[in-house]
Amino acid sequence: MPVRPAVTEAELEAHLRGICFKTGPPRRIGVEIEWLVHDARNPRCPVEPARLHSAATALRALPLTSLLTFEPGGQLELSSLPATSLTDCIEAVTADLALVRPAMLAMGLGLAGHGHNPWHPPRRVLTDPRYNAMEAYFDRWGSAGRSMMCATASVQVCVDAGYEEPGPLGYGRRWLLAHLLGAVLAAAFANSPTSEGCPTGYRTTRQVIWSQLDPDRTLAPPPGPDPRTAWVRYVLDAPVMCIRSEDGRWDAPEGLTFREWIRTGVPRPPTQEDLDYHLTTLFPPVRPRGHLELRMIDAQSGDSGWIVPLAVTAALFDDPEATERAYRIVKPLAETAGARPAPRNPLWRHAARGALTDPELHAAAVACFAAAQEALPRLGASPEVRAAVREFTERYVARGRCPADDHLDALYAAEGDLIVGKDSQ
Repeated sequence: MPVRPAVTEAELEAHLRGICFKTGPPRRIGVEIEWLVHDARNPRCPVEPARLHSAATALRALPLTSLLTFEPGGQLELSSLPATSLTDCIEAVTADLALVRPAMLAMGLGLAGHGHNPWHPPRRVLTDPRYNAMEAYFDRWGSAGRSMMCATASVQVCVDAGYEEPGPLGYGRRWLLAHLLGAVLAAAFANSPTSEGCPTGYRTTRQVIWSQLDPDRTLAPPPGPDPRTAWVRYVLDAPVMCIRSEDGRWDAPEGLTFREWIRTGVPRPPTQEDLDYHLTTLFPPVRPRGHLELRMIDAQSGDSGWIVPLAVTAALFDDPEATERAYRIVKPLAETAGARPAPRNPLWRHAARGALTDPELHAAAVACFAAAQEALPRLGASPEVRAAVREFTERYVARGRCPADDHLDALYAAEGDLIVGKDSQ
């Protein structure tokens, strides 16, 4: 690994301030979609690592516009390029999926949209130094780290940070909106109520897993009037997960924060490249990467289930009227959230356990989805996209339900059939 010059704490703080919120007119939208990979004939049968590696090789030869990667447990991820409209984003990813799904099926593999693997325990198939170090680091907090790495999947929506100036589309307002609306989105799209075939007691088990990890890298920064300052402090005071080296061992001294690493220069002085890599090991529910990356939505079932959370989020962030309405709708939720950062505050706990059975979250979701539906025609959304959002709203949001409830209903019905079958014998 080439040697890079060390830099000062002030230089790194300035670097962070320059890259975390890149402000300007909100014009672009993106999405990152993860799926669990399973055997096409028997989803409950774990896929052998050799088959996953062969699939990765074959898929990377496809002419995709999205970036294709695999997560530590073999989850497949497609990351779209930034698009200038919701329609362009949906069309690009849909075209890529039209190549990916048949190629997977030809190899006897399928893609499933669940926020948490409902069939088997986590098993890591990637052995890169990054994931070796990540697993060792998160093992200090118990088994949740391995579940997060190897058994979870999400729909991550990326929106522009917004204007520098205050106002409905200013980056400070959008930063706050993302955290309050995030709990509503987590509840509305909750889709991970089981683990290894059993109910966990939560509608989004994925969110619970995130709340059990290292709080210094998975919680949101403390709320405050200056998001840039809060983010810079959060990044530099987060523990270093790994220090890259050429010998294959990426260990870091336990408890070493990046700020301490800068000041001590031990085991070697950090560089700007080290800081940039450190940023990739931080997993708050909203991550500023120039744009805002909303990371709290469970993966969705069906070939096009990912389109609804993308469309709803885009509408509430990129249409000025809907943005202002959404902010006024979710602002009162700050009282429920309290001072604790997401996802450990009461609001997010309610979202994880009860989802839209919680009265506050249900009322907010109904109002936000109504605002999104009104905004979608103004964003040029196709009739098919608007119909998909309307159908999701009627099936789930209006009734205080979420996709997890369908899975629980099917599970309990199957258990009831077994009991009836035994009683009749």
